[in-house]
Amino acid sequence: MKKQLLSIILALLPMLAMADDSGSCGTNVTYTFVSSTGTLTIQGSGEMTSNPWSSYKDDIKIVIIKEGVTSIGGWAFSGCSALTSVTIPNSVTSIGGAAFNGCSALTSVTIPNSVTSIEGYAFSGCSGLTSVTIPNSVTSIGQEAFSGSPWWTNYSADPANQYGNIIYINDIAYKAVNTSITSCEFKESTISIGGSAFSGCSGLTSITIPNSVTSIGGYAFYNCSGLTSITIGNSVTSIEGGAFSGCSGLTSLTIPNSVTSIEGRAFEGCSSLTSVTIPNGVTSIGQEAFYNCSGLTSITIGNSVTSIGSQAFAGCSGLTSITIPNSVTSIGGWAFYNCSGLTSVTIGNSVTSIRSGAFSGCIGLTSVTIPNSVTSIENSAFSGCSGLTSVYSMIENVFTINYDTFDTNTYSNAKLYVPIGKKAAYKGTEAWKQFTNIEEYDYSTGIAAQQMGKDVKVVDAYQLNGLKRNGVQRGLNIVRMSDGTTRKVVVK
Repeated sequence: MKKQLLSIILALLPMLAMADDSGSCGTNVTYTFVSSTGTLTIQGSGEMTSNPWSSYKDDIKIVIIKEGVTSIGGWAFSGCSALTSVTIPNSVTSIGGAAFNGCSALTSVTIPNSVTSIEGYAFSGCSGLTSVTIPNSVTSIGQEAFSGSPWWTNYSADPANQYGNIIYINDIAYKAVNTSITSCEFKESTISIGGSAFSGCSGLTSITIPNSVTSIGGYAFYNCSGLTSITIGNSVTSIEGGAFSGCSGLTSLTIPNSVTSIEGRAFEGCSSLTSVTIPNGVTSIGQEAFYNCSGLTSITIGNSVTSIGSQAFAGCSGLTSITIPNSVTSIGGWAFYNCSGLTSVTIGNSVTSIRSGAFSGCIGLTSVTIPNSVTSIENSAFSGCSGLTSVYSMIENVFTINYDTFDTNTYSNAKLYVPIGKKAAYKGTEAWKQFTNIEEYDYSTGIAAQQMGKDVKVVDAYQLNGLKRNGVQRGLNIVRMSDGTTRKVVVK
């Protein structure tokens, strides 16, 4: 056994002596670089997530990725200007954004039939690239994935790849013939719309995306300013970042129930859009998704959404009210920044964090209710909300907030309603104690403590039609108190 081990070590010694650098480039992925041949070898199992070879990227001529590696990370070989050959194994399923960006010496690449997605700018700037093999397994190609390569110029010129005004790769609508098109029709087998496919096609006025399509790529319809109407097929699951950004003429939009994700800036700057319903299947609203949609007056958020990204609705000055469903756990930083027309906000009772500046600049906001689920409110969350007159805090376990969480005027002019028995806790906690008017409030009845005697309780609750309820419920209640009085109570 010792002789066998010694033999293995001796056999490896020449290889080890040749290696100029080695290390980790993923959780279970390592690399070895041999300068004498300019060969970089990637091996292991799992995702390649880093590129530690940036200091000698100009010396890399050959890249060999071994079987077992499942993805090529973003910017992995970007700027490797001497790279002439790359071997991608069948284990790889995705090629990250800008992975081979600027590899000007690369002349050909064969993508194996295990790959399903090629992300944006993956081979952009590969000015020597004349031959590319893309298998049918690829269902998603990101924006400008092959821009700047001779292969793409020749590919675009091949009539066999053209259907009407659209150029295809497999069944992916990759780009318009030119930006001056005024109409387009997709072939029935289209599975996805590539990134930037119709970017700048300002003459397009309406478009129908067939039911076969599952994804709309990043910036697919960017700055299609003449687009007023769009029908999205009911198989689309993702609307990628910037897909409809700058479509300033878009007035109406129906997002099908099949959609599960709306990524960042998807509808940024759609200033004519007035109403949007986000279906129940969507789990996240990306950052700046509806940024500066100034004409938006109504937004309905489905009850599957768990997070609202930073600046998601910032600058939506036409919004007057918003209901954040109970499914949402976090409200991103500056999510509703400068929504100056917002007068009413209902925050669902699963929200745990309200991030920095979430409602900053909402000068029309007069009342806000913070549920007991909230465990942190960051700085400037309600700064600039100079119109606030009532802050209902249902928080039982009082925690510290920053002095700039609320506007100075709010601390001096608004009334803070806190749970029964918690006034002293708020009075002793930064910066809640800055409120000059703190009053205890019975959130089970919706009655302020000072409005009833110490021992006064709700005896019965009724609907408006007189039918008895099993206790006080959300909305308007008619309640009979133990002191004989009858009250109208609204529970938020």
